[in-house]
Parts: sequence; structure tokens; C-alpha cells
Amino acid sequence: MPDIDADFLALPMRRLADAALQAARDLGADHADFRLERIRGRYVSLADAELDSESDTDTLGFAVRVIHRGVWGFAADTVLTTDAAAAVARRAVEVATVSAAVATERVELAPEPAHRDVTWVSSYTVDPFTVTPREQTALLAGWSRRLLEDSRVNHVDASFEAVKEQKFYADTAGTVTTQQRVRIAPEVEVVATRDGRLDSMRTISAPAGRGWEYTAQVELELDALPELLAEKLAAPSVEAGRYDLVIHPSNLWLTIHESIGHATELDRALGYEAAYAGTSFATPDKLGTLRYGSPIMNVTGDRTAENGLATIGYDDEGVATSSFDLIREGVLVGYQRDRRISRLQGYESSNGCAHADSPSTMPIQRMANVSLAPDPDGPSTDELISQVERGVYIVGDKSWSIDMQRYNFQFTGQRFYRIENGRLAGMVRDVAYQATTTDFWNAMRAVGGPQTYELGGSFMCGKGQPGQVAAVSHGCPTAVFSDIRVLNTVQEAGR
Repeated sequence: MPDIDADFLALPMRRLADAALQAARDLGADHADFRLERIRGRYVSLADAELDSESDTDTLGFAVRVIHRGVWGFAADTVLTTDAAAAVARRAVEVATVSAAVATERVELAPEPAHRDVTWVSSYTVDPFTVTPREQTALLAGWSRRLLEDSRVNHVDASFEAVKEQKFYADTAGTVTTQQRVRIAPEVEVVATRDGRLDSMRTISAPAGRGWEYTAQVELELDALPELLAEKLAAPSVEAGRYDLVIHPSNLWLTIHESIGHATELDRALGYEAAYAGTSFATPDKLGTLRYGSPIMNVTGDRTAENGLATIGYDDEGVATSSFDLIREGVLVGYQRDRRISRLQGYESSNGCAHADSPSTMPIQRMANVSLAPDPDGPSTDELISQVERGVYIVGDKSWSIDMQRYNFQFTGQRFYRIENGRLAGMVRDVAYQATTTDFWNAMRAVGGPQTYELGGSFMCGKGQPGQVAAVSHGCPTAVFSDIRVLNTVQEAGR
């Protein structure tokens, strides 16, 4: 495993934390935590093998959060001196003092044992920030030129994004954590026209908590893109109706994210999160009774999964992360929680789902890696397809829509294949599938084995007001769903 960067460790984080936490104690705060964070970002994009944009960002700062008079106080700064740290703590207490006059609830935190001087580093081999932007641009340009040599391709977009997140956390209970994680998102998309129709095809390797070495996996997809795009452009439009669907993990991860991941955030289910994308139909009164899906449906929240985008050793409240059940044998059995919401609902502990997206933002409850378990002895994707007489096989994600209760939804994809009598029978296009969350997951009749399991995910899950973004992965096997409504998107657009 890599070491935490020496230049981050050289920052005066402990002295700043001691000054801030002592200032908060002196003013009578019931709880205080200090978080120093550095976030490096890099983005490179090319259009037709020519550099289109390039950016490097480097954010460094610290924040102090307190509970005083039963309410939150929060303040942040970028000046790394002990005087500034103490002043920020005093500002946080002042914010709490003013807020106490209008507070309607008392903030209390679920207990968490102290974790003293622990470190954690994510799983990667090559730090992408040790590779120069020139080298990264050259790789993307080489990929693009290779694809442009194919007469079936008119245009190529290639991009690369990487983030390195380093955090030091300390609180008045004695927890001290130092962590570093890296994530990467390379992507290539080819575009072409045929008979006046424009379409595209892109790589399906998802963003991952990995390093520069991950680009080799994306490169394996390139040579197939021109043929896949040509087949898609020549494909007939789907006939709307009801079909059995075989859904590949590169598409199903997004359905999990929208219909399970957000729906099982406890703050959302309680109505505390509503302004950004609504609340949830999966309210606490349904815990233990809601038939979310079929009996083969087992879903976990997991902040420990290797290479997961939401994976971390300790969350932004000093909680040791874990894996926990959300849906067991089709029944809703748990939620994703931070310390405040856990205590509010009577839980004995948090399950480590607090995250702030920058040193200037306050931690809020965020999504874990929410994943659907495979069947330990389950079939391959080909074997799942062989079980379907009339259906559609869906690969890759594209657009989606879901309502403010995480209940009614519609998803499209990258590519679609007819299934006839257990065999693939060529591509179709203009496909979207539509359902309610519980109808869809109760229609799941088979899941693949571990050999079909893959991680999908996104860098850009939004939540909160002011808005924050977080990276999150979702693992799943290929799965079969019976009798799902399929729309023809071209016909629907004309209505």
C-alpha cells in the first residue's frame, strides 16, 4: 500500500487541532472536531486527439465543528496558524450561540469509541499525480488517433479525471485519523452519423478508487467501439411493450444508486433532506416490513469495499467504517446513517456515513457503496440470457429520470440487444425501461454469480443545500427482471 504523502504529513495539523479543540473546550462546547483537508484534482479532455481543456486544482484548508448549547456551530479558514485555528473555533461557537435562539431540536451524537492516531490509505498502485499532464494527454491522444483511423468513426472525445483526497481529523473525544484516497475516471466516446442519424458509444469501465494503472483496463475496450457504434446506428428501433430484461452491471449500478442508494439514506427518509432531489418512499415506519424486492435481493451499504469510490477507513465524524445490511431477502432492514441521525432515531451507533466534500463544507450524511449481492453459486451472464425467451439485454448507462420520492423511474443505456429463445438476436435502439421501485425489484427473478459482479459508480453524486458532491460506487451482478415496460424513446419524444 502507498504511504501518505510526506508534504501533507509535514503540515502543522496536530498543532492546529490542539489550538482549535482547546479553544472550543474553553468556551464550553460539548463536542468539537477539527478537520484539515487537502484535495487535488486534475481533468484533461481531448476532442479528435487535440487538447480541449486541462485543469489542475489544489484546495487546502481546515474546519472546526462544534456542538454548543445543543446546536451545531461551524467555521472554516485557510490560514494554517494556531491563532487562526483558535479564532475559527471561537467563530464556530459564536455561530452555535446565535443559532441556539431559533433551534427547534437538540443535536446529540451517537457514541463512538476513540480511535487514536490511526491511518488509512486507499488501494492503488500508481498515484495519477506522479504522471505528468503531458504524459496523460499523450495517452488520450494516442487512443483518439487510433479510433479516428476507423472510417466508421467521425469524432472522438477522450477525458481523464483524477482526485487525491487527504484528511486529518481530531476531536475532543480523542480520535485522531490521517487518511489518503485516490480515485480516477478515464473515458472515451466515439460519435458517428448514418442516414442522417447521430449516435455515440463510450467505454463502460466505471470510475474507480484506483490509480493510473486503471487506464489499462479502459484501453481494452477501445478496439470494440467502432463496431459497436456501427451496429447501433444500423439497428432497428425497438418495438415498445413488455419484456424480460437482462441488465449488465454497467447499467444496473445507476438504477441501484437512484432507487435504493438515495432511498435508504435515513435523513432523506425522515424528511430532513428534501430540497435536493426530494425525500424517500422508504420511510422508517416500513422498516422490517417493506417488501422492497424479491427474496433473492440482498443489498448492503459498504464503506470498506476495495476500490469503491465511497470507501474510507474513518468517516468525517471519526467513525470506523463497516459493511451493513440495507435489504435482506427483499425486505428493508436498514439505513445509511451519520451520528446525529442515528442518535435521533435511537440507534446505538452510526454506520459511518458522514462526509464533507471540501475543507469549507460541513459533513452531512452521504451514501456508502450500496451494492446488490450476487448468488454465490449463480450463473454466468450467458446462462442468464439463455433463460429468457423474449427480452432485451442492456449494457452501459446513459440518461435517467426518477421522481422526488425515489419511486417512479425511467432509465436508458448505451447498447441494447434483442433476446429471442435464449440467444442474442442483434442490437435494437431507442430503448428505455420504466417502472416503480418496488415493482421493478420484486420482478427480479435471477442474479448472476460472482463472476458477473462489477463495480459501477460516479464522481458526481449531489446532495445538500448548499450542494455538495461525493463519489460513490455500486457493485452488482448481471440480473434478470420479468415483464418490465419498455418504451421507444423516439416515439415518446413525439408525444
